[in-house]
Amino acid sequence: MNPTDAATPPRSAAPDGEGVAASDHQLARLVRDESARIVGILTAATGNLDVAEEATAEAIEEALRAWRQHGVPTRPGGWLLQAARHNALDRLRRETRYREKLEAVRALTAEDRHPTGGDDEPDERVPLLFGCCHPALAPEAQLALTLRAVLGVTTAQIARATLEPESTVGQRISRAKRKMAAVGIPLGIPEGAERVDRLDIVLTVVSVLYDAAHLRAGADAVADRDLADDALWLARVVAEALPREAEAAGLHALLLLHRAREPARSRGGDLVLLDAQDRSLWDAALIARGRAELNRAAALRSPGRWQLHAAIAACHVDAPTIADTDWVQMLVLYDMLRGYDGSPIVALNRAVVLSRVAGAQAALADVDALAGPLSRYHLWHAVRARLLRDLGREAEADEADRRAAELTSNVAEQRLLAARRTH
Repeated sequence: MNPTDAATPPRSAAPDGEGVAASDHQLARLVRDESARIVGILTAATGNLDVAEEATAEAIEEALRAWRQHGVPTRPGGWLLQAARHNALDRLRRETRYREKLEAVRALTAEDRHPTGGDDEPDERVPLLFGCCHPALAPEAQLALTLRAVLGVTTAQIARATLEPESTVGQRISRAKRKMAAVGIPLGIPEGAERVDRLDIVLTVVSVLYDAAHLRAGADAVADRDLADDALWLARVVAEALPREAEAAGLHALLLLHRAREPARSRGGDLVLLDAQDRSLWDAALIARGRAELNRAAALRSPGRWQLHAAIAACHVDAPTIADTDWVQMLVLYDMLRGYDGSPIVALNRAVVLSRVAGAQAALADVDALAGPLSRYHLWHAVRARLLRDLGREAEADEADRRAAELTSNVAEQRLLAARRTH
């Protein structure tokens, strides 16, 4: 078992007793907010992510026991950092080649590097995130390592989110850590032109993390709220740490607007499509925050794909009804987006909007042109079925919905697709 898996307090655990509940809940919040920062501090000092993560995991386990018995300390973040620091020292003492690293770790004190220090202190979580998302690592390794090291998600939870065996995920994380050490992947925020490409990788991983919280295999339409909240939290951390990066603000705005619509996207475990959603359930506060963040990104005058995705999402939340949606504006935004993102998924989404502007026949031609790259993507078949049905081609539409149901493992989607079939 990964030591960190054993040490991380369960996010939905129900502790015994009032005192235990108070300390466990406070520790769980601290782990969520500060564990990645502590891992980043120790990794920078030791040059070893494994040492940093294991030392932090041991400190969390120590806190779980000590705080239940003696209560939560006055400065819990400092307590946790100091405990992790001592654990890292113990590990490094066993490795003579790390002699020079001992001095760096000894120099860390709760006063010098308190995890919840002032706003002028750098946020060590962001360099750690850039390290986990280094292009030398495969995309699936970037995602798993970010979940493990930055968010403290257990290997079992990662396996459920990525629909893979737990052993596969554990091996992937171990290999990624070894590669980081062997290649000497730095934990730092790149500067200049390199930052643009590296930041896009980071934002893509955060976006994939948010998507992984929805429509899980074998589940109903209710999202994994913890995982979705983790992604939204991480997007905020990056946007606040890099206030001059418009794309970071753009992704944060996008996830805020998506999260705002979450209460209306399912009912009784069934998926509710946008046309049928009760818009009074949308979270007005999150919509306001999303709009404000999108305006902040636009003011930086550095356009990019995440801002365009957010602007498209804003078109939806700005419309009081589906009929009031500005589909023409949305089509223009998708045409602009294709200049930044030529993926077939973007082209498919554009075709859906095109059907609202130019009709199902024009949209179907664009959808059929995507058969090569998307023939095994269930939503390609689902979109095609809707367009065929709009054209009165019911038998073909039923067959497309049937194929879509075969390609998705989510039962809520399967129920929706079955209900659409006429025979």
